[in-house]
Amino acid sequence: MGAYRADDDYDYLFKVVLIGDSGVGKSNLLSRFTRNEFSLESKSTIGVEFATRSIRVEEKVVKAQIWDTAGQERHSHYQFSDLVIALLLMIRRIRYRAITSAYYRGAVGALLVYDVTRHVTFENVERWLKELRDHTDSNIVIMLVGNKADLRHLRAVSTEDATAFAEREKTFFMETSALESMNVENAFTEVLTQIHRVVSRKALEGGDDPAAVPKGQTISVGSKDDVSAVKKVGCCSS
Repeated sequence: MGAYRADDDYDYLFKVVLIGDSGVGKSNLLSRFTRNEFSLESKSTIGVEFATRSIRVEEKVVKAQIWDTAGQERHSHYQFSDLVIALLLMIRRIRYRAITSAYYRGAVGALLVYDVTRHVTFENVERWLKELRDHTDSNIVIMLVGNKADLRHLRAVSTEDATAFAEREKTFFMETSALESMNVENAFTEVLTQIHRVVSRKALEGGDDPAAVPKGQTISVGSKDDVSAVKKVGCCSS
């Protein structure tokens, strides 16, 4: 499974979302996988960004459209009055709800990211997982990602606890370091591979030949809407 350079020539287009608290390293995971870049001065994502990369999966070219959005920020460190804080939180929730549906729409894979040095980000994984499952199809492929694993002396979340959570929630799990480029490629590739297998299985269950799916199509693994402005294929929808 290697990188594929031609951006417009692909067999499948899969939308994958990055979710998790602010500051866990989602944007650096995205830039490391799509551009092999890392920034020590990364700022919090404002709104929604996405990038693409194509790889070969089981003799097919899969183009990943990876979406990144801001985690829900906390304002406790600001010296604001209670009223101002309440107004800021209300505005933030309204804006967040407005983009949530569009963000998740058509997603067939997700990387749920926490920071291994900040236990609270792991505690919030359950809330993120519920939101994800509320807005996506049950066939979505989910990878729990413990990022910043290079900061071994600051670890606050054990691998055992994360593994147990992933097994309980039936998700995949991997620890990564965007800084050291550790397991970043593996995490994204595993998600895309599993999505491809879901698509192939559903095509076979529907009596279709997965190898005969037209090139350059977006695939839906369930009943949710697909990525907007891209052609749909009905053979793999439930």
